[in-house]
Order: sequence, then structure tokens, then C-alpha cells
Amino acid sequence: MLNEFKAFIAKGNVVDLAVGIIIGAAFTAIVNSLVGDLINPIIGLITGGIDFSNLFIDLSGTNPVSLAAARDAGAPVFAYGSFLTAVINFLIIAWVVFLLVKAVNKLKAATAKQEAAAAAAAPAGPTEVDLLKDILAQLKK
Repeated sequence: MLNEFKAFIAKGNVVDLAVGIIIGAAFTAIVNSLVGDLINPIIGLITGGIDFSNLFIDLSGTNPVSLAAARDAGAPVFAYGSFLTAVINFLIIAWVVFLLVKAVNKLKAATAKQEAAAAAAAPAGPTEVDLLKDILAQLKK
């Protein structure tokens, strides 16, 4: 059983997946910084400084000053601003990932095109029929 586990871990797919998860976690930190530090302030500037994350509806009738105060008091709140912020963050992250995948696909297509051009420019080797004819000629000698 231990040998099977070692064989499973040593497979390329598992290692590739682990590397992908680690890179994804690091990429998440970069995208979160992009959203929180660069894009959200621009959105706030466009919307007149509205901070979506602090928008809420108090369901208890106590009228707390902020979402944090309502949560600290244990008041039931409908925190739609946090949801809007999460949706905006998701859309921005999805857009960045889309642009990244698009760039990688463009790079792959350019590389494949170069490889195809190099393969077309390379001299063609003998065909299978030519090789068989040469073998037959050698055997007849």
C-alpha cells in the first residue's frame, strides 16, 4: 500500500496539481492586492467614495452606526454591501484570469506556429517505402 501511495504521489499529474495550487494561492494574493489597493479606490472615486463593504440593512431596528458595530452587538443585519464587494472582486479576478489565459494561449499559438514553420522548412526524410526499397536492394546483393 505504501508503494502504491509513492507511485501515486510521483505521478506528474499530482505534482502538477500541487504546483498549480501553490501558484494559485500566490496569484490570489496578487489579485487581491490589485483589487483592494488599486481598483476598489478607483471605483470608490467614481462612485463618490462609497464603500460598498459597509452597506447593510439593520433587521433589528437598533440602528447601529456601522456594520462592524452591528455585528459586535450581535444584531441581525442584511450585509448586501459585503456581497456586492465579493461580486465585484470575483468579476475583477475572473477578468484578470481571462486576460492571463488569453495571453498564454496567444503565446502557445505563436510557439506552435513557429514549430510548424520550422518543421515545414526541414528537409523531408526518406519515406517508409523508400526505406523498404533500400532494404530489399541490400538483401538482393
